[in-house]
Amino acid sequence: MQQYIHKIFIVILLAILSSSVSYAQEEAETILPDFAQIQREVNDPLSEYYYPKLMAKYNSTDTTMTLEEYRYYYLGYTFQEDYNPYRRSEYAHQIDHLYKQGRELSVAEYENLIKFAKQSLNDDPFDLRQINILVYALKGINRHKEAAIWQYRLDHIIDAILSTGDGMTPETAWHVIYPTHEYIILNCLGMKGVDFVFVEPFYDYIEIEENNRRIEGFYFNVERILDVYEMKYCYEEGDEIE
Repeated sequence: MQQYIHKIFIVILLAILSSSVSYAQEEAETILPDFAQIQREVNDPLSEYYYPKLMAKYNSTDTTMTLEEYRYYYLGYTFQEDYNPYRRSEYAHQIDHLYKQGRELSVAEYENLIKFAKQSLNDDPFDLRQINILVYALKGINRHKEAAIWQYRLDHIIDAILSTGDGMTPETAWHVIYPTHEYIILNCLGMKGVDFVFVEPFYDYIEIEENNRRIEGFYFNVERILDVYEMKYCYEEGDEIE
């Protein structure tokens, strides 16, 4: 039964994310990020991309955010004080416990999933797995309107990532702000990673299993992850840690 529930989750995940892939491939123009410009815009109160403005729009029930706004919202998060590329919410284990029950959940358990997923997203707004679980739980108790808003957010975050490149070369690697997003993108494409290689100076290359598209693997640009982690969390011997 547990395997059955797990399979349902995977099917739901792929169904939600596949719509993002088709949207991005058909509609989104690939634009390599200019992080210097992104930093200026998200920190400028007069800019339409000022981060508090984007965050307020994202957190409202507004579903008119453009792809460009989502790009600034996603990539601009790396310039926010609370960004930690390796963060795991303290609520994640509560969600895992509920989700791995191996049986149909009760209304109360769906509501707990929703509560813990939202608390987790308050800690980390770009935990895409928690967004997906939140959509699943909301649908489980027929809160379809709210589920549609969260699905819209998930779809457009994926679109923002896919718009940063094509993943085929280091120069056109997809930019991600969390390592886990690399595997979300592979799931979007219906592909499975079989090997991982770090390519200097700041690329992750994931080799994928044999496929009819004859694609051997994809590149992900993790420069911002490494830069921020080194700046915030790595210290030379003798440095004082406040």
